[in-house]
Amino acid sequence: MKPKHKRITTRTLRAMKEAGEKIAMLTAYDYSMAKILDAAGLDVLLVGDSASNVMAGHETTLPITLDQMIYHAQSVIRAIKRALVVVDLPFGYYQGDSHHALHSAIKIMKESEAHAVKMEGGSEIAESVERILSAGIPVMGHLGLTPQSIYKFGTYQVRAKEEEEAQKLLKDAKLLERFGCFAIVLEKIPAHLAAQVTKELNIPTIGIGAGADVDGQVLVTHDMLGITKDFHPRFLRRYLDLYDQIEKAAWRYIEDVKNNEFPNEEEQY
Repeated sequence: MKPKHKRITTRTLRAMKEAGEKIAMLTAYDYSMAKILDAAGLDVLLVGDSASNVMAGHETTLPITLDQMIYHAQSVIRAIKRALVVVDLPFGYYQGDSHHALHSAIKIMKESEAHAVKMEGGSEIAESVERILSAGIPVMGHLGLTPQSIYKFGTYQVRAKEEEEAQKLLKDAKLLERFGCFAIVLEKIPAHLAAQVTKELNIPTIGIGAGADVDGQVLVTHDMLGITKDFHPRFLRRYLDLYDQIEKAAWRYIEDVKNNEFPNEEEQY
């Protein structure tokens, strides 16, 4: 299907919500994958701190650095012609010090030429969000399960099931909208709560494990393509099983090399 919008901006996403058009978002960390996803017509590419897990093999998103995020973002930006590119501000670069937060966001925008940053949290990071937005840098919020706070939560279970936490999430969503965030990711929260937040906000919501009644969806590309093998949350739909396909291709290559069947006469000069 031919993409409806030639170039995605934050205003495009707002118009998509108003028109009832769903927003499709995936992660990207390198040039080759970003080029494929952009050509396919993705609306948003997230240079996620999930690179810490799927690209570097860390257990959590916490170890990845600002410079590493910029490296991944630079690679993605060089590939895209259409998608909006959003970059995660990594853990430790915006919490608690709004001046440091602004410096981190500016560094990402200047050195990677990305289009926006994403930040996890609500009222706890309000000062940092306000300061970054005041500099003219677009901010995507992130509420619900916030992986950078995994040691605080102690689990990756569904968030905001209790009324008190649900009300705080709704309040934080409205706070982020009032500050000027252009969209909010809602991760692993009850579908009815995500639907309520989406209805009460004028800015788009992007869900991951938040049901269907949000304005868009996001998945980690490596999960969606089946490159990661041991991750099976309820919200994940695998569209391919590349782990097994790549492994089998590697076996065939090894076998052909060992048996002196590669290269053949047509594959040499």
